[in-house]
Amino acid sequence: MAKFSEAEQSALWEMFEAGVPFKKIGRELGRQHSSVRRHIMDAGGKRPAVRRRSELRLSLAEREEISRGLAAPQLTFRGRGQDRPTVRRHTQSLSTFSSRDRC
Repeated sequence: MAKFSEAEQSALWEMFEAGVPFKKIGRELGRQHSSVRRHIMDAGGKRPAVRRRSELRLSLAEREEISRGLAAPQLTFRGRGQDRPTVRRHTQSLSTFSSRDRC
């Protein structure tokens, strides 16, 4: 069966934290209790923390802009608000991935 949706995961964790048994949670969500148990045990029995990207990393839009700039060298990165080391670090990571993909 498919993965749990965000809404299902939220309901699952709320019920689990309230002490509701796996079988009842499964019935409420229309899933097998073993699927519920496995999902909870894979997370170590604790609700996973909300993932946030570090502010030190480039945003998706910034990464796209750099990629386009590498593809079209006439574009420059000056005035974009990013330091040269940040752009250099991103371009080095791109070259690392592309060299791994060639194998």
